[in-house]
Formats: sequence, C-alpha cells, structure tokens
Amino acid sequence: MLELNQVCKEYCDGSRQVTAVAVDSLTIKAGEQVALVGPSGSGKTTLLHLISGLLIPTRGEITFDNVVVSAMPEVWRDAWRAKTIGYVFQKLNLLNSLSILDNLLVAMSFAHVIPRTEQQQWASRLLTQVGLGDRLHSRPQQLSMGEQQRVAVARAVVNKPGIILADEPTASLDQENGLRVLALLCQMAEEANSILLVSTHDTQIMKRFERVIPLLQPERQVVISAACNRLA
Repeated sequence: MLELNQVCKEYCDGSRQVTAVAVDSLTIKAGEQVALVGPSGSGKTTLLHLISGLLIPTRGEITFDNVVVSAMPEVWRDAWRAKTIGYVFQKLNLLNSLSILDNLLVAMSFAHVIPRTEQQQWASRLLTQVGLGDRLHSRPQQLSMGEQQRVAVARAVVNKPGIILADEPTASLDQENGLRVLALLCQMAEEANSILLVSTHDTQIMKRFERVIPLLQPERQVVISAACNRLA
C-alpha cells in the first residue's frame, strides 16, 4: 500500500516560496490502477518523482508497505527504488548504445531481484510479450517511437516492481499506438499486482481508469484533494 500524508514540495522562485505539490492524504492499494490528471505544469511529474524517491518532500511522509521512503538516507532510497519502482519516463531514457535486450538487463543488474541465470530469458520473454521478440538485438534508435515506448514498458516491469509510474506515456504517440501502450501497461501491472499510476492530460486515456486523481493549480499552487473522482 502506498500512502502520502501531509506531503508538500516547495521550491524558491526568486524571493517567493512556491508550492509545487501539496497532498493532504492519498492512499493507493496494491493492484490499483490510477490516472493522475492535470495540465502541463500542474505538478504531475513532481508528484511521481516524490513517490519514486527521486525527490524528497519539503515536509510530510511517504510510505510504501510500512516503509517510510521519505525518511530513508539517499543510498538506501536508491536501492529501494531499483527494486520497488518501475518508471516509464516522459523522455524514455533508453540507452541508445545498447540493444533493447541489454537495456532490460542493465535495469535488472541494479535491482538484484531476478536471479542472474534467469535474467536473459526473462527479459527476452517480456520483449516478446510486447511484440518485439524479433528485435532483441536492435538498438532503440532503430525502432519506431511506438516500439521504443513498448521497450520502456518492458523495462519498467522487468524487476516485478510494487509500483509502476508512467509519466505521460502516450504523449508522443498517435491514438492507436497510445492505446496499445496503455493496454500493455495495464495488463502487465495487473499480472504483477502492482500499483499503476499514470499521469496524463489526455481525456481519452483518463476514461480508461476507474480512479482518477485531479491536480488543481490555483496561483501556481498544486492541490490534491483526499477524495478522488470516478469516471464511468
């Protein structure tokens, strides 16, 4: 279970103290799939970075499965992230000097979750599952944008994480490829019973989630209400 209590992230803008994200209370249970909705600049990426431990809150507490992530020393937090978080970044961050198979193997080498003797077989299986079994030794720049997104999805789930975060995963894709990538994310998260949190400003994407958390931004202050909307 993921819990955020009285979490706030602030930064200085000249002489002003600006609140980037403020969360009174948020709980997401294992296996839940949630859309985080708001316009560009509303704090979606900041919130995902806080949950992943890439940022620490100015105040408040972030807990996952009774571990207070926000209080961890940085080196512990890095190790926790490698094992617990799967991340589809907005810019993908694939390693263009390596094959797509090696991109997954590198991710596994940091987490130490999958036994080394099983890593290549597991990575190959995931890439086959996302429709790239015949491109294992291709490099990311040799693939289409939609194919690269599928590699990013496979990399995000390769360590069987408890939490999968996806930052605008369909933003650079046409609708058909975007929905395909989203379907893969949802399917793989469900198979692993992982929390899936997808940030988006696309109304077609948010309609596919039962639970939608809206981000509001009055005067550059982002506020998340404790209650969430539900869409039919």
